[in-house]
Amino acid sequence: MTAVLLRASHVTRRFGAFTAVDDVSMQVQPGEVAGLLGANGAGKTTLIRMLLGLIAVTSGRVDLLGGPPDRERRRRLGYVPQGLGLYGDLTVRENLSFSARAYGAAEPALPPALTGYAGVLVRELPLGAQRQVAFLAALAHSPEVLVLDEPTSGVDALARAALWDTIRAQAERGTGVLVTTHYMQEAQQCDRLLLMSDGRLVAAGSEADIIGSTTAVAVRTADWAQAFAALNAAGAPVMLAGRAIRVANADPAELAGVLRAAGVEASLQPVPATIEERMLMLARGSGAR
Repeated sequence: MTAVLLRASHVTRRFGAFTAVDDVSMQVQPGEVAGLLGANGAGKTTLIRMLLGLIAVTSGRVDLLGGPPDRERRRRLGYVPQGLGLYGDLTVRENLSFSARAYGAAEPALPPALTGYAGVLVRELPLGAQRQVAFLAALAHSPEVLVLDEPTSGVDALARAALWDTIRAQAERGTGVLVTTHYMQEAQQCDRLLLMSDGRLVAAGSEADIIGSTTAVAVRTADWAQAFAALNAAGAPVMLAGRAIRVANADPAELAGVLRAAGVEASLQPVPATIEERMLMLARGSGAR
């Protein structure tokens, strides 16, 4: 098996005056799940499409399974794009049969959860079932590398957990997996993280490596809307989850002063930072081109 399954070396992609991916280097090895994280528009999908040879690089080099991403090497790949790559006007069975023949593989058996959908048009399936079908199609030929672009987007928590079970099982059999997501909580499912912001790779490593010494401050107040507005106006890297306010890499005394000036009573407590908060700090540092 190839030592490095996917590799980008100083890859850049421009669309006219817009730089979608800016000097990115990364790799995926057998048996690992590499998570490509970032907000929508960070450049994740463009990078994937270059790695697979679907669009050309402006500069730099990509390698798939030890060489250029040509048709023969792509036959050893499993790919689930954001649009799932299924034919909506074909049934589940017809989609799986077509995909298996294209790869010279045996048609996969339907799991119990999909048995009742065999004759149903894909476009009529719930989104979670569509994603299961797309996974089956991508795995039928036992690929050496699996590339998943937002595979859990739009599905419920239970369906996301089931799909991640499938991803981990593939890694355990030696498949290298590159998965993109904007769900930061899914970072814990990955062996290694690659964080993109504004087209750049801004951090790489484990979740603990990336968070490093970054801390946060939890702000507790009944007047959460005014507190958020005051902190945001002061330029603090503030995040809001429901009514919970957190500020990354901030001095509690400075935040308390901002809130007092705004007439907001609040308690402030230092807490460990999350991957989302570290991502926010990295994005702030890389935003200017």
